[in-house]
Amino acid sequence: MNNETITKLEFDQIKNSVKEKAIGQHSRDRIEAMQPQHHLATVQTWQQETKEARRILDSNQHVPFLGLDNVDHLMAQVKKGMILTPAELVNFADFLRSSRLLHQFFSKNQEMAPLLANYADALPDFATIEDAIYQQIQHQQVADTASRQLRKLRHQMSDIDQEIQDKLQRFLRHANNQTYIQDAIVVKKMDHYTIPIKASYKHKVDGNIIEQSNKGMTVFVEPNSVAKLNEKYALVHAEAIAEEYQILAELTGRVAEQETTIDDVIETVTALDVIVARAKYSREIDGHTPAVNKDERIVIHHGRHPLLPKDAVPLDIALGTDYRGLVITGPNAGGKTVTLKTVGLLTLMTMFGLQIPAAAGTDIAVFDHIFVDMGDQQDLGNALSTFSGHMHNIAQILNQTGRNTLVLLDEIGSGTEPNEGAALAIAIMETLYDQGALLMATTHYGEIKRFAETHEDFIPAAMAFDQETLMPKYQLKLGVTGDSQALWIARKMRMSTSLIRRAQRYMTDKAYQTTKRQFTHQEQKSSESAMRFNRGDRVLLTATKQEALVTKDTGELDVEVYVDGQFSDQPRKRLELLATAAELYPQGYNLDLLFTDYASYKQAHDLNRGSKKAQRQLRKEAETRRELK
Repeated sequence: MNNETITKLEFDQIKNSVKEKAIGQHSRDRIEAMQPQHHLATVQTWQQETKEARRILDSNQHVPFLGLDNVDHLMAQVKKGMILTPAELVNFADFLRSSRLLHQFFSKNQEMAPLLANYADALPDFATIEDAIYQQIQHQQVADTASRQLRKLRHQMSDIDQEIQDKLQRFLRHANNQTYIQDAIVVKKMDHYTIPIKASYKHKVDGNIIEQSNKGMTVFVEPNSVAKLNEKYALVHAEAIAEEYQILAELTGRVAEQETTIDDVIETVTALDVIVARAKYSREIDGHTPAVNKDERIVIHHGRHPLLPKDAVPLDIALGTDYRGLVITGPNAGGKTVTLKTVGLLTLMTMFGLQIPAAAGTDIAVFDHIFVDMGDQQDLGNALSTFSGHMHNIAQILNQTGRNTLVLLDEIGSGTEPNEGAALAIAIMETLYDQGALLMATTHYGEIKRFAETHEDFIPAAMAFDQETLMPKYQLKLGVTGDSQALWIARKMRMSTSLIRRAQRYMTDKAYQTTKRQFTHQEQKSSESAMRFNRGDRVLLTATKQEALVTKDTGELDVEVYVDGQFSDQPRKRLELLATAAELYPQGYNLDLLFTDYASYKQAHDLNRGSKKAQRQLRKEAETRRELK
């Protein structure tokens, strides 16, 4: 699977989440190196492994992984002939114990997880080595009982140490020494027991000066009475260290004797750790095991993007059953790209052996290739524009596409002249289809929509859009085409009715106004009928004798006014100016407040700045209106 697909579909984030669930570093490295598989049998096995591990987790049992975090590193040290420390040997013993415990655990759960029990059945029992390490290593050091010689040496060390302490205490208590002593304590310096002596009396005390304080006020003296005992202690201690080393070497050697078997155990336990990590992540996203096929068929029921909140609108989609191509249309931010990513990501997760957040009946194809073109493909280093970047990427896709290939194209053909872009996009989709790919694309272009409607093996789809709230519903509707909702949005933003009608006419009739107009200078205007109004002017509707406020005057025959809480277009010649906005309101006054209540004004202001709270309130109001209907 190429890196472009992994990155664009955010599968790398999924892998990182799975890695965090693993216990051993070797397991995390294994997950990092793993790729989605295109062999159906492998994917089926991985899915079964994850399903069985998920059953165990859901039964609230703890899988007994021990000592796994660093065992591969420790084994590498053993192979180099290095002697393990006491702590490292205990870590190894924990791992060897986990081999026995895992064998017992999965044997007990054989009915629940037969495949995993079969893997664990090969794990051997290292009880002899375990017991030897646990008996000879205690509290992170070699135990006194590890050998008779070590016990004898440590007993001698204890006796010598006690004799040294007794002599030093007698030195501290002796009346003749009180004048010389800086502090009445015993301090160990450079493996010598010393007494802090005032520097001015350093020649009054029989002994060796071992060290001097930073300021030179104190010297640390080893009295002659204990010097020979210190030497004797050092010799016995060296013998004890040598004996400890022999014990550690023997224990490490017992591990080395089982090198090949332990390597196999590391691989088996690592594999089990990886499987359980997949199951832990699958449980976290509330995943379910999908059916898998090699028939180029994707059927998703109530699928969710795992990186989105769990309350995101679920996706229902089918591809490769009745049609091999799907073209999605609809407004920006309506969920088109998320739909592509959801299909691609759930497919990659399935091929990686993960359960996916989708309902029963979901059936995912195992593809040989998945190709993606989405996002900004601009490459400043290679002087490629965004459009050129997309074309470069798609050219590579075309060179590699065949059967068992899924291609996801976001806003295909965009970034260039619309007619050329649409024509090129259709040619690309036809070529990919002829090469045998399953294809999903998003677009705004009408020509591409019509292509999807007329092609026998393509189906159009649209993202649903709430025309009351101007909010996307993030729902995919198959068999219909959508548009960018530009006219709806323009109308909601109170553009004039005449402008909207003109735009609607231009959608079917391209007879644009292209004649040149003659514009007179403003000072030459004298006719009252040609009078221009300003926003906020108070006018009289001469036909109905109602007062109104001017909201917009574009210089056309009609002027938009606000009367009786409604916006309407009125003939200019039937308006009579009563007072200008400059006369009615102070400088800097927000005229928007004239045409809406404060709450609505604030809500619109919050929406313009992207407030999520305002968006939730707007959706809530829309739901209330629908319930009242």
